[in-house]
Amino acid sequence: MVKTHILEENVEMTARDGTILRSDVFRPVKAGRYPVLVSRTPYDKSRAIYRRVAAFMASHGYVCVLQDIRGTHASEGVYHLARNGRQDTCDAEDGYDAVEWAAALPQSDGQVCVWGHSYSSWSSWVAAGARPPSLKALFGSGMAARILNNTRGIFETGRRLHWMYQQAADMRRRAGGAALAREEIDTRWYDVERFKWAWYLPLGNIPDSAFPGLTGQLRDYMQKQTVETWGFDDIHPDVEVPTCTLTGWYDRIIGAIEQYEGMEQGGPDHLRGQHRLIVGPWGHGMASLGRELGPMDFGPEAAALYEELLLDWCDLQLKGRVAEQTAPVRLFVMGENRWHSEQEWPLSRADDTEFFLHSAGAANSVAGDGRLDLLPPQDEPADHYSYDPRDPVMSLMGRNIQMEPRLQAPHDDRQDILVYQTAALDRPLRVIGPVSVTLWVGSDAPDTDFTAKLVDVRPDGTAVNVTYGIVRCRYRDGFDADAPPLEPGRAYQIEIALNPTAIVFGQGHIIRLDISSSDFPNFDRNHNTGLDFWSDDVLRVARQTLFHDQGHPSRLTLPVIADGNPT
Repeated sequence: MVKTHILEENVEMTARDGTILRSDVFRPVKAGRYPVLVSRTPYDKSRAIYRRVAAFMASHGYVCVLQDIRGTHASEGVYHLARNGRQDTCDAEDGYDAVEWAAALPQSDGQVCVWGHSYSSWSSWVAAGARPPSLKALFGSGMAARILNNTRGIFETGRRLHWMYQQAADMRRRAGGAALAREEIDTRWYDVERFKWAWYLPLGNIPDSAFPGLTGQLRDYMQKQTVETWGFDDIHPDVEVPTCTLTGWYDRIIGAIEQYEGMEQGGPDHLRGQHRLIVGPWGHGMASLGRELGPMDFGPEAAALYEELLLDWCDLQLKGRVAEQTAPVRLFVMGENRWHSEQEWPLSRADDTEFFLHSAGAANSVAGDGRLDLLPPQDEPADHYSYDPRDPVMSLMGRNIQMEPRLQAPHDDRQDILVYQTAALDRPLRVIGPVSVTLWVGSDAPDTDFTAKLVDVRPDGTAVNVTYGIVRCRYRDGFDADAPPLEPGRAYQIEIALNPTAIVFGQGHIIRLDISSSDFPNFDRNHNTGLDFWSDDVLRVARQTLFHDQGHPSRLTLPVIADGNPT
């Protein structure tokens, strides 16, 4: 077997405060000087996906450094959650030190690119904001610019607790407990714990033993749901290198798109036009950017390898390769299953088109009479349903509580979901960009949630989710201060921002909008009491009203693209 790289494990770096951080360093076999790639992770630098990418990059002429973040796995120090705020971590300083340390490694040519997915992307952006002199580029995926645009101020119960359980396993090991493989950790969570902590009341009283070493930080995070703890838009002006952002239409952290927007609009002027954005038909994962996700097959053009996209960017920025693709934005349009090259995001040629909600007062479930069309409503009765947090609408997601396409049939009979549908389309409809829903609602609860889900219904009746959003009524006017409690009998206008998408609804397809009040455990249940979710152990039923009449025109707004050809 031909040797493709040289690996040195647990190479020590001393941070500025004396803490030892350890890295695995992958080097090209051939002598010489090469650009260096740095990725810092709390997920164990020896994971197969990291090693796959690092070995590939080393075989293509890069020194690749994988470093365990402070307080995790092989690195010393104390671990602090990024979600509790950049100021609570040492990642800016450690990232700066790692870049400069890597730039001085044997075989380094002095140029460094930071890269990573999800948390590793977070650490890359933090490092870039610290302006290490040797940094020349950034490649990031799966990390939003603003956490509040991602969570809407609501605790992501299922994903967050699962994530904490995975991270706590390393804390147990560091304290002298058993070292468990990631697969065993997940088996215990799914088959032993069975998501029991997601139902615990009050959540803030989860025992220390549930997530040892991290439960205290978890409780602190619960109370910061309306605090912008990421705020990368604040550091975009300090990022003095070209950036490439990768994400997917089914990535629950698709707010990564905001990194591209932020750099183009708020980054250094001399770098405008040099940043890149790639959005594929993928979820929140870098191991497989494949053509299949859930029940969907997006065709051969959808398949990609993370390392090949990283290589293209690094060759362009660090080796001076002439770019074959000059357009800064690449978007995969689902339904058509083709890539489009664009000069901007969002697309200025998109026409915001309103589809109004209608019914005769019985839009409950897919068997109801809810309709969507372009005609504004006249005098129509409102729709009603009861939301019981003891029986929430369960999230139709991947087993790991990540967004992906899912068949919607399991919820067909639920009476607490209002369903509004167009007639079968007589021609394809192309939708590319941000999606929003404007609702006129009422409730007998002082606080409650409203959810919106955009669904593509095929001619055979198969329904698959496209995108989703949620609003907590106490945050209807923003996160700075709670809005006044809802008053029974009063109608309130609320705006729900759904994740952006790019899809062609085909001829004969139906566009569907589902409205409800829960999406659990993707988002925490609203208890309908108006009290803080982490301290409240009371669950009450809320009687919900959705108005759609001449004075209360509830509507779905889609960014419709009239031209049908890729540029």
